[in-house]
Amino acid sequence: MLNIETERKFLVKDSSYKDMAVSSHRIIQGYVCKENGRTVRVRIADDRAYLTVKGPSADGISRLEWEIEIAAEDAKDLLPLCQDGLIEKIRHIVPFEGKTFEVDEFLKDNAGLTVAEIELENRDESFSRPGWLSDEVTGDRRYYNSCLSKHPYSTWPRP
Repeated sequence: MLNIETERKFLVKDSSYKDMAVSSHRIIQGYVCKENGRTVRVRIADDRAYLTVKGPSADGISRLEWEIEIAAEDAKDLLPLCQDGLIEKIRHIVPFEGKTFEVDEFLKDNAGLTVAEIELENRDESFSRPGWLSDEVTGDRRYYNSCLSKHPYSTWPRP
């Protein structure tokens, strides 16, 4: 189903969000294709799997997205066809004042990076910010999972 994904992304400054999480899921994902801001992604989340196609984003907040659930075995078969650099993370689902944050605690080459996303109905929608949120990185391509698969957090220069 085609829809418009509108989300904002933030760094996370501490682990206090874990006390608020209602569930957590282990995710492994790879990119069959990444070109001109478009991606084709295969994701396995626990025992469910998805094939997702995302279009480019003009503003860093919204873009077209198409996703379908596929058999987990099919997704496992597709992972070796993905470009180098699989993403592995734990996603924590954290409700906060009527909204839901998805907090990704990255593993392996991206360990040490924790990013929270919130999906919105529209780009101007307001929401409350929990105390564990830090700097907004919406639109900063370095924090896109597709970029992290090629340029992992562990390789970034440190200040």
